[in-house]
Amino acid sequence: MAKIAFIGLGNMGSGMAANLVKAGHEVLAFDLSADAVAHAVNSGASAAASAGDAVAAAEAVVTMLPAGKHVRAVYEGEIFGAAAPGTLFMDCSTIDVASARHVGGLAVEKGFRFVDAPVSGGVAAAQGGTLTFMVGGSEADFAAAEVFLDAMGKAVLRAGDLGAGQAAKICNNMLLAITMIGTCEAFALADKLGLDAQKFFDISSRASGQSWSMTSYCPVPGPIPTTPANNGYKPGFATAMMLKDLKLAQDAAQTAGAATPLGAQAEALYAMFDNLGGGASDFSGIYKLLDGSWGD
Repeated sequence: MAKIAFIGLGNMGSGMAANLVKAGHEVLAFDLSADAVAHAVNSGASAAASAGDAVAAAEAVVTMLPAGKHVRAVYEGEIFGAAAPGTLFMDCSTIDVASARHVGGLAVEKGFRFVDAPVSGGVAAAQGGTLTFMVGGSEADFAAAEVFLDAMGKAVLRAGDLGAGQAAKICNNMLLAITMIGTCEAFALADKLGLDAQKFFDISSRASGQSWSMTSYCPVPGPIPTTPANNGYKPGFATAMMLKDLKLAQDAAQTAGAATPLGAQAEALYAMFDNLGGGASDFSGIYKLLDGSWGD
């Protein structure tokens, strides 16, 4: 088993680190939050005093950080100078494609191995070890990372070279946001037309309107008991995080010259929901905005 540094122990990272421990790896944990580090230690990890100290003793490193600026700062300011030659870096943050390619390129230039490996699945999947990893990097670096990512997920998929993982993630989440809004609109309309939500679910989940947002993450209470809709729209995947991903998608679309009108509308709706206080609610809670019940 390997000695792995894990930097960034938020809602996602804490579960991921715990699953590496369960897989038999020695995990050296660091976060700016002492409470987050203490939680990781309770899960079987060892505490590190700094990001540099964590990576100095590790053969592989997982980072799970909020944004591209944090990834650049941690890698360029702390990690690269402390890591041993040949260290494998796996950045599981969701960040802009340019930052992923910049940091990954620097890593390769310095003799390290690097993959960008953002995740899909949310907090429950991070805790349960059922995440999907979308990976960018060379075939050799992907093969080296796969064994570690397998311990935290149900699917590890190579999207292409450096930055391709981030590209896949923001495209996927833009699509998810669009289909969730459409699903919520359909349920809201069904309700106004006097159609029972369970009846509509039973029909649409077996008809051409079927989607993951309908059959796995139904946004209304009732049809799927395990969804956030049946738990007061507690995340799950928070609206603020979805809005972050939609902003990344729109920035990428502008840079690439891609037309994404529905993506732009989705960003505007989620920004409205966030401004109205929905940022900490699950992203499926936008149903309450669309049916007019938010704030009741």
